[in-house]
Amino acid sequence: MAFLDWLSTITQSRLKAIAAYPLLRWRILNDPYYRFQSLAEVELAANLGVKIDANQAGVDDWLRLPGLSIHQARTLVDLAQAGVQFHCLEDIAAALGLPVQRLKPLEPILQFCYYDGNSVYSIKPVNPNLATVEMLLRIPKVDLYLARAIVENRVQGPYRNLIHLQRRLSLPSDLTTELMHYLKF
Repeated sequence: MAFLDWLSTITQSRLKAIAAYPLLRWRILNDPYYRFQSLAEVELAANLGVKIDANQAGVDDWLRLPGLSIHQARTLVDLAQAGVQFHCLEDIAAALGLPVQRLKPLEPILQFCYYDGNSVYSIKPVNPNLATVEMLLRIPKVDLYLARAIVENRVQGPYRNLIHLQRRLSLPSDLTTELMHYLKF
């Protein structure tokens, strides 16, 4: 029996053993912070329909995958937020400086969707610490008064996060809710 055939039978039997545990199945399907403990769990999650969109994944999504560090997860998220699109596993391997074969077992759970950055449906987050009044005016619900307030209030120092911006400008929660998808810090 060849090594790959033997490994395949081990994986299949391990997959069946894992599937027998309903608590594990429930955690995989319902706990978005559950970190997969093995490649067999990654395979089970893929078989259950769990997917991670490489171009929309957050740090917590990447950390679900065994073998990825917090530094690597942050790198992938920062690249995606900067506009880098991952089209395949090779792109992720190149971004992390890893051989593709090391990431190959994660491929069943990864999804590579294309997002048109020029589409009117794509949200292009703006950093309020760097944006001009004109850039802020492109955000829905931001009027001239608020855009100027955001820019003028930066003299007190940069905004650390959304809640910091909300408190400094005394923004109502419903407006903050509208803005949170359009701002990045």
